[in-house]
Amino acid sequence: MRRTLADVLPAVTEALAGRGDNALDLAPARDVVVLLIDGLGARLIARHSEIAPTLAAHVRATLRAGFPATTATSISSLAVGAPCATHGIIGYSFGLPSADGPENFNALRWRTGGAAGTDARETHAPEWLQPTPSVVQELAERGVEIHYVVPAYQVESGLTRAAFRTPGLLHPAESLAAVRDGILEVARHPDAGRRFAYAYHPDLDMHGHISGPESAEWLAELGAIDAMVADLLSDLPSSCTLLITGDHGMICAGDVIDLEADPDLSRDVELISGEARVRHVYARSPGSAAVVQDRWTAVLGDHALVVSREQALDEHWFGATPPTETIAARIGDVVAVARGTAVLTCPTAEPLESTMVGHHGALTDDEQLVPLIVSGGAAG
Repeated sequence: MRRTLADVLPAVTEALAGRGDNALDLAPARDVVVLLIDGLGARLIARHSEIAPTLAAHVRATLRAGFPATTATSISSLAVGAPCATHGIIGYSFGLPSADGPENFNALRWRTGGAAGTDARETHAPEWLQPTPSVVQELAERGVEIHYVVPAYQVESGLTRAAFRTPGLLHPAESLAAVRDGILEVARHPDAGRRFAYAYHPDLDMHGHISGPESAEWLAELGAIDAMVADLLSDLPSSCTLLITGDHGMICAGDVIDLEADPDLSRDVELISGEARVRHVYARSPGSAAVVQDRWTAVLGDHALVVSREQALDEHWFGATPPTETIAARIGDVVAVARGTAVLTCPTAEPLESTMVGHHGALTDDEQLVPLIVSGGAAG
């Protein structure tokens, strides 16, 4: 069985406790750092190992990101140690039930009304919307010192609060050099206390969205990341294990399907949410969900797999554990997942996202598979 991002921190917990018999075969360590490179797909590394020789040489395993393969969901799955059926961050954006119908909620930005909407940290408290304790929270309760090597804005972001659910010492990291320095600050300490750090770097994903994965800009960033990691590995003390992974891979947009251009796709529909590779579609009434599914299936044809909420849950798309009623209600009455390299855009509602070259979220291996890169040897 292929492991997922949700398996990483439970294995880290075992390694920090001195146990090497964990799911990912991590050796016991005093300190562990998990560096998440946004957009670092396993297949992308494999295709460009000459540009990223250090990363390629240290790949221990290939993981599945989980569905949907998108940052808000993947970071939450990593931190909580469970898929989104458990933690409830079921996509980049999704509908939250309200008295006036589903309210579009952007989990990455923690805003209502879309990516540029209203800050929702007070109206939709992160600790309420994602109530499951995180593995990081449990580490802190066991006496492990928690550190964050991330862009400064992230520490108080709604998503960080929802996913990690515990404070820690911030090492502001707005560049690759700052990521390296922050990780070394965590790892170089003389005392016997245990430390865990979560580190994050966003720029590979940014270049992929703007210019496309495997573009010149993207490849230059991948090379810079590899050089930083090579430098870091040469200076990292043996008491610290470094894990590097991604939250998703990426594909270049092929066929562009404008969901706003065909009136059949908006008939009996209250809200279209999600992102261009996976859409949550909310029907105006429960009785119209099947009709909406039929229309979307007919219009999208081979460009998308269109299923009901019930089918997606029966087939465990969002995780093997059944969600609570609250979380299940966030899933669209209809879920449309793009096939091949098609993208399902909403240019008026999502003007920025609709112009992107690179996308992710769906079920292809290019989007789902992420590497687990590990410093040092395996347990045993």
